[in-house]
Amino acid sequence: MTRNFRPFANDFLVRAAVAAVVLVLAAIVLHVVTRGAALVTWEFLTTAPRSAGRAGGIAPVLVSTVAVTAVALAAALPLAVGAAVFLVEAVRPEATAARLTRGCLSVLAAVPSIVFGLAGNMIFCDWLGFGFSILAGGLTLALMILPIAACVAETTLRMHGEDRRAGYALGLPQRRIVWSIMLPAAAPGIFAGLGLGFGRAVAESAALIFTSGYVVRMPDSVFDSGRTLAVHILDLAMNVPGGDGNAFATATVLLASVAAVVALFTALDGKRGRDFI
Repeated sequence: MTRNFRPFANDFLVRAAVAAVVLVLAAIVLHVVTRGAALVTWEFLTTAPRSAGRAGGIAPVLVSTVAVTAVALAAALPLAVGAAVFLVEAVRPEATAARLTRGCLSVLAAVPSIVFGLAGNMIFCDWLGFGFSILAGGLTLALMILPIAACVAETTLRMHGEDRRAGYALGLPQRRIVWSIMLPAAAPGIFAGLGLGFGRAVAESAALIFTSGYVVRMPDSVFDSGRTLAVHILDLAMNVPGGDGNAFATATVLLASVAAVVALFTALDGKRGRDFI
């Protein structure tokens, strides 16, 4: 009887855990959307904030968020793919270099975002002279995305080991195997990793306060400072009396943006890699 009950109990616990996660997510989304969706209009998306954010819209904040995220993804993609190719093609899994690389990626994944912000401020804002800018914020977020994207890319590349061995059996050089076989086949998984990284990058506030800045302005280039959606929500909720309405409206836009991008990367993940590379 115990043996017959155990599979049922395991199945029940798994389903209960999934249901709990879904319910918590649904509660958060419902709480934000019900309080903010009515305020999201075309005017809200295309005008600048007024009265410290209590009125007006989020146009410059939205543009800054897109710019910071684009810089982060553009910088993280080659680094993540390069690290994954190095771990799969250049070194043995048990080699010291491989263990050291994976250890560094694990440490980066565990570093708090505020520490990334302080490091980004010192490296990109001070040492490299970028100041408080979209470029500095994007590069800082790229370091935060890197562990997730690199680990997903490595796992995806290893899943196509048969394609790799087939290329070597045909006598193809390593560079051609990587560029013409491995990366196209692994492209959907790499995009999925970027999608996960995007979810973290677009919601960051602590790291960006110290790098991309806090001021509300329409950026003219990546060397201008700019406030992102997450920082704007933090400011309205914590520092602006009467800003709760626009804070929830901005949070609704942020949730919709994350959902749209994740859905896009999920769709790309369902296609064959040769469609993208």
